[in-house]
Amino acid sequence: MTQRFFSPCPRGLEPFLATELTDLGARQLRVLPGGVAFEGDWSVGYRANLESRLATRVLWQVAQGRYRGEEDIYRLAYGATWAKWWTPDQTIRVQVTAQKSPLKSLEFITLRIKDAICDHFRTVTGRRPSVDTERPDVRIHAFLSADQATLYVDTSGEPLYKRGFKHASVEAPLKENLAAGLLRMTGWQPDQPLIDPMCGSGTFLIEAAQIALNVAPGLGRRFAFERLKSFDSGSWAALRRAAETRLHPVRGLAIYGSDREADQVRRSLINLRAADLADAVTLEEVDLLERGAPAGSGVMIANPPYGVRIGDVEALAAFYPRLGDALKARWAGWNCYFLSADPQLPKLIGLKASRRTPVFNGALECRLFEYKMLAGSLRRSRPEEA
Repeated sequence: MTQRFFSPCPRGLEPFLATELTDLGARQLRVLPGGVAFEGDWSVGYRANLESRLATRVLWQVAQGRYRGEEDIYRLAYGATWAKWWTPDQTIRVQVTAQKSPLKSLEFITLRIKDAICDHFRTVTGRRPSVDTERPDVRIHAFLSADQATLYVDTSGEPLYKRGFKHASVEAPLKENLAAGLLRMTGWQPDQPLIDPMCGSGTFLIEAAQIALNVAPGLGRRFAFERLKSFDSGSWAALRRAAETRLHPVRGLAIYGSDREADQVRRSLINLRAADLADAVTLEEVDLLERGAPAGSGVMIANPPYGVRIGDVEALAAFYPRLGDALKARWAGWNCYFLSADPQLPKLIGLKASRRTPVFNGALECRLFEYKMLAGSLRRSRPEEA
């Protein structure tokens, strides 16, 4: 039976997510700001949770209708057949987002939707579910446009970028689905060398190794759809077995990580071990400004500090020109990519970026800067270009 779903993702990755979902069997796709709507049976929803590297969640659409006021939304929520999908012994949480909605209080709308769900359960079962805002069994998402309300049940639970193995974090972590999307933007292929010379907690390294070894990102975790009454355990077990049979044995890959701080290298190693990928990646403690390229060509990708949460602005202003010098001196033949929320700092590199792709890191509007280090064609940009 065909179901309707919506998968949010980091803004800027929507076209890539649409391609990924198509490969997973999704149909009738619509690319929207911040995500992709699609259709498919439950096996497609299961696969999207298990295998999508770019989605943040997979939301199952259960009701939709026009509204003019709060009571219209209450009636829409009351009319959904919640008791068919879970029991009153399971806890719930309601979250509301809106865009151009004329209603003034999202907190009140959240309360009315919660009341409608509880009233529905009282009518059908004589009991109501409890609310748990921290670790609910079922998450209900409501989205309000100017005149239409849509209700979803979250089939994922924890966000999908939580792969289930990140043990050591850093001050300004990059979410795993954004890292996977940035790798997709670079055009990197698993047969190419890849390096993250500012590896932090190893997010780029782990995502790249999982891609190269065909590891489904959801194999190490559980999902909210497993707690629904409609859960088809046989179909889910078959999908997991199929994903496991596609795994490649862990081997040494041309994936390299380094950092000038020993503690950052240690964090990457902890997380690689937790993901059973320590033998796939080569780690070194070395400063990007001093290290050489591990191969004649490949892809470099990094999330350097850009002064929003970490990094002293003056120190960064001194770092970027030295980075440009290092790239020119030792990285000919490589395509180098740097994420930055500061449009001025990358200009200090002194090299002309061949692309500046917009993407959001949470609420931060960033650019992925591409520098193609072609031997014989490297030059400093003129002052007016900077």
